[in-house]
Amino acid sequence: MYRTHTCGALRNKDIGTKVTLSGWVQRSRDLGGMTFIDLRDRYGITQLVFNMETDAELCEKARKLGREFVVQIEGAVIERTSKNKNMPTGDIEIEASFLGILNEAKTPPFTIEDETDGGDELRMQYRYLDLRRNPVQEKLRLRNKVSLETRKYLDGQDFMDVETPVLIKSTPEGARDFVVPSRMNPNEFYALPQSPQTFKQLLMVSGMDRYYQIVKCFRDEDLRADRQPEFTQIDCEMAFVEQEDVLQTFEGLIQHLFREVIGVELDEQFPRMTYAEAMEKYGSDKPDIRFGMEFNDLTEKAQGNGFVVFDSVEAVLAINAEGCASYSRKQLDALTNWVKRPQIGARGLVYVKCNEDGTSKSSVDKFYSEEERKVWLDQCGAKPGDLLLLLCGDLDKTRKQLNELRLHLGTKLGLRDPKVFKPLWVLDFPLLEWDEESERYHAMHHPFTSPKPEDFDLIDTDPGKVRANAYDLAMNGVELGGGSIRIHDKALQSRMFDLLGFTKEEAEAQFGFLMNAFEYGAPPHGGLAFGLDRLVATMGGSESIRDYIAFPKNNSGRDTMIDAPAPIDDAQRKELGIALD
Repeated sequence: MYRTHTCGALRNKDIGTKVTLSGWVQRSRDLGGMTFIDLRDRYGITQLVFNMETDAELCEKARKLGREFVVQIEGAVIERTSKNKNMPTGDIEIEASFLGILNEAKTPPFTIEDETDGGDELRMQYRYLDLRRNPVQEKLRLRNKVSLETRKYLDGQDFMDVETPVLIKSTPEGARDFVVPSRMNPNEFYALPQSPQTFKQLLMVSGMDRYYQIVKCFRDEDLRADRQPEFTQIDCEMAFVEQEDVLQTFEGLIQHLFREVIGVELDEQFPRMTYAEAMEKYGSDKPDIRFGMEFNDLTEKAQGNGFVVFDSVEAVLAINAEGCASYSRKQLDALTNWVKRPQIGARGLVYVKCNEDGTSKSSVDKFYSEEERKVWLDQCGAKPGDLLLLLCGDLDKTRKQLNELRLHLGTKLGLRDPKVFKPLWVLDFPLLEWDEESERYHAMHHPFTSPKPEDFDLIDTDPGKVRANAYDLAMNGVELGGGSIRIHDKALQSRMFDLLGFTKEEAEAQFGFLMNAFEYGAPPHGGLAFGLDRLVATMGGSESIRDYIAFPKNNSGRDTMIDAPAPIDDAQRKELGIALD
């Protein structure tokens, strides 16, 4: 056999045992009369010792080993004379009596250590080497445990794991589809699913009652740190439920995962906030509530004093940065330049310092008296030593800009501790959003989301005010997942398609299979999907989900390791009936 133990298994109790180990050479140290090798596998590192006095030939062979050589050794477990308390195996070492080279290795393009000298692109190109590093393996172990505990919890709640198709039909709304040509059906295409949405609803019509799937989904959208073109969802659906049933069930799932996987006890009941309140207080539908710095609307109190910048806009909003009145002019200029970057797009930044003696100093002293500035400070709850920061412009745009500034300051001030977790349910989203370019409504979540029952009467008279029976779970400024109570009535679903601008023919062509299913007794149902990648990254204290995916793609959607996407040859294109532009 190649090994009797792994490289992380041996302890003091094994001293005197004859063992066989196999793994990769992490590092070697030649001390003349003795050579030490650190042997690594997924489970840990064990030190090997080769002695010139006892076996010169074997020691010479060990001296020639390079980094990442794959070797097998046999020997006896002995007590280390210089113990390493930082290694689980640091009390023992192996006195080698046999060394077999299973495979030699080229010198890797970067050091395979916890702290590596390889940049992101280089490590992605050689991802199979990057995956040997312990920090990367730890992240995948975390992901594995989250998946395992998810299955345990949902199975205990009578959910059934059901697979749904990967080759489906392209449907409008949402992000762009990835499409797949069909050789057997010329000029026709499959789409890869953005989610199993319609299938899980059909499973409820089928009487499955409780469904889940840890499923791969695909969206052709612009990428960032928390997006990949292919990602994984914990996808769930339940029949005969209302919103409260869904919230309590999946609150339980998240509490279970945090407790069992990382030993964190979350609040017994997660706080809840309406979408309108979240936007008013934080300018975000996924607010980070680990710290305060809530928005204050100073529009009425700031306008009418001849300061054209404020007088000509829809909104003047402020946040209070506690203890930041000591910021220098250089620091304030840096914040101003930060919000004026194209990614943020603010016109500028106004500040008001609340001095220790109770007076104030601002960048707009010329237009506002001490008394007027005090009104601002009082409304924002500012104390001596605090700093008000004001942005202005269109309401929605200013909220988004101030949200970015709030998060930026929260990070700089150490208020966003990655080891602190604050979940928040955001409820009562708008059902629809108006698109100026197409001059029609779009579904804010998807076309199958049910309106709040109390808003049914507004569907025909004032559709923009209809609230969705929908919910998102946010944590630390990240949307972990979301869902809704679904429409299960054909007539209501038809009204929704009308609102979204579908003709009867388009609705039938795209979703006729679902509408037909509703005619055969569809139960009330609802569900939720968590982004597994985002959930695991949040639990691991990371902003990027790429670290928690074995073979991720870069920000251009490329896999640089296998060089994909790539052209296909003329014969393949001809067989599929594809002509290139």
